[in-house]
Amino acid sequence: MYIGNITLPNFPLLLAPMEDVSDAPFRMLCKGHGADLLYTEFVSSHGLVNGTDKTKKKIQILPEERPIGIQLYGGNEETMAMATAIVDQVQPDFVDINFGCPVKGIVSKGAGAGVLKDLQLMVRLTEACVKATTLPVTVKTRLGWDEQTINIEEVAERLQDAGVQALTIHGRTRAQLYKGEADWRLIGKVKNNPRITIPVFGNGDIDSPQKALAYKNRYGVDGIMIGRAAIGNPWIFGEIKHYLLTGEEKAPPTVAERVDVCRQHLQNSAAWEGEWRAIREMRGRYASYLKGLPQLKEIFYTSLMTLDNIEALLEIFERIEAHYAGFVTERMSVSLVNYHAHLETCER
Repeated sequence: MYIGNITLPNFPLLLAPMEDVSDAPFRMLCKGHGADLLYTEFVSSHGLVNGTDKTKKKIQILPEERPIGIQLYGGNEETMAMATAIVDQVQPDFVDINFGCPVKGIVSKGAGAGVLKDLQLMVRLTEACVKATTLPVTVKTRLGWDEQTINIEEVAERLQDAGVQALTIHGRTRAQLYKGEADWRLIGKVKNNPRITIPVFGNGDIDSPQKALAYKNRYGVDGIMIGRAAIGNPWIFGEIKHYLLTGEEKAPPTVAERVDVCRQHLQNSAAWEGEWRAIREMRGRYASYLKGLPQLKEIFYTSLMTLDNIEALLEIFERIEAHYAGFVTERMSVSLVNYHAHLETCER
């Protein structure tokens, strides 16, 4: 499969762009466990043109991450074109446009899913980006603004005509946010539209290898984008690939593998943004990576939450691994309880 000159395997698995989640250290973890295509956290076109430090940091990528795209959002054609030209100089593998973020603060500025209310503007923004870069341009969007304005089939055709080279569709409207069940029937209709020749990727509610296979067969999409199900569970990409290839479930990650992910993520984060920040950000991730280990909270959690240097944390990881040696872990189940407050700010 190709997106422009990007070569992908048949039925690739994509890691969704997620604000405050899919930074480079997390992307590298998912890449190492089977993600085929990566996206940065979404980037404000306005912030990029104005050169804010936080925004400039978001467009930094590592050679090991390729193929990777930088995702932009905005509602002004000139600003989006200028931001795309800046991204072009960084030379990721492609530029992705966000027409799907449902967060009120983004929508109120006429960006993200706010553009769903104005198809003509969506086309103009897309054309402006396509003209501003030599890179392939892709789009991630939703079914429509609400149930009364679902127009994804027309949107797909118009975006393809504007020069988009791949399309990812989240199977909900903006009004739904992340509630209810994603409707993949309309994603399948877009994919099976004879007018559509670009790759169409589906997104929404894929949280198991069994569901990935069922949706692949039922809707005929070219690949699947995974977002929230990968939070705390980078193994899901390898589990899906194994199941698609063999029809059998892959063994769940061992304690040693879980601990190693903690170790890798911490060390990579320290190299990426400094030890102090990495240690504090990782405190919110250990519960997911080590979920299901009995008495973890009573024995080790205080240390994980309070230690302030990496060497001491690495020693705790070794102790955890030794303490649970021989313990058979269960398959990681998707739990969004700890992320409900994050839903309106993460997956884009």
